[in-house]
Amino acid sequence: MILPYALRLVCLCFASFFVLNAAAGLLVRIASASAIRFAESKTPNAAARFLLAAHLFPVALATLFVLALCVPSYLWLEPTAGAERVGGICALLGLLGVATCLHSMARTAISLFASLRHYRLCRLGGQEMRLPGAPSPTVVLEGEAPLLAMFGLLRSRLLISRGVLRTLSAEELDATLSHEHAHRTSRDNFKRLLLLLAPDIFPFVRAFRTLEHSWAKFTEWAADDQATAGDSSRAIFLAAALVQVARMGSGPRLPFLSTSLLARDRDLAVRVNRLLRAAPVTPALPSKTRPLLLAASFLFAGCLVALLIAPPTLSLVHELLELLLH
Repeated sequence: MILPYALRLVCLCFASFFVLNAAAGLLVRIASASAIRFAESKTPNAAARFLLAAHLFPVALATLFVLALCVPSYLWLEPTAGAERVGGICALLGLLGVATCLHSMARTAISLFASLRHYRLCRLGGQEMRLPGAPSPTVVLEGEAPLLAMFGLLRSRLLISRGVLRTLSAEELDATLSHEHAHRTSRDNFKRLLLLLAPDIFPFVRAFRTLEHSWAKFTEWAADDQATAGDSSRAIFLAAALVQVARMGSGPRLPFLSTSLLARDRDLAVRVNRLLRAAPVTPALPSKTRPLLLAASFLFAGCLVALLIAPPTLSLVHELLELLLH
């Protein structure tokens, strides 16, 4: 296949992205059981952050390689004159890279549309009001459906049914609202968007389903811990609210880009038992240390980029790309 200069670069970028994303993804998939066991030894908040980072590691590594090494080395060392032949393997890998990216973009667009459509229908059939203690404006829906969920990425809105309002006591409702506020402050819906945007190892293959389920479990535990803040009485009220809502029956199927009080019903017993034990919450790092950690991270990233774009590194990468190209 004969391709001009710019199209050869595009083909190399997608082929390199696919190879690195697939290789790193397979390693993460193989190590997922060990990663989940390691996460279980941490606090729920730390476990959720670790599993999210593990899930996003392949796409981050592949994107960094393409932007920091593949493109600069090609533009610097590849002659611009004339068209050249691209091997069949490189073309196939490039097409697979395009397919994985398009698949992730398509499922993200579908989820965004479904979330927006569901929220608009709820607003049409409900009434927006401000509940005491609610983290955001709340849409109250008529009916007995066990619905209590947070929608939205930038301007989150809480959806709750009249049945839930009538069923829960004031203390139980306050605990559940604090739980949803924890999801809002943690931006868990935005993190769900990142999971959708991350391409799979191969098109239409969900290799990280177990990792995603464990991440969702730990995010619920982290929200429970933040809502109760180590207070045994609030933990009991939240546990009672979970049981009360679960007894109301099956709720409506919600879009992926939303966080529901009962996101994973099969983990309900474990969540209730954790709350009844009322384990104290490990305090977060003092706020004064976070700027230092952030500055150290940026310094490390800057040193890494400087090393990567050094001429010997770019020359080596260009030689590897030439092997892939032909």
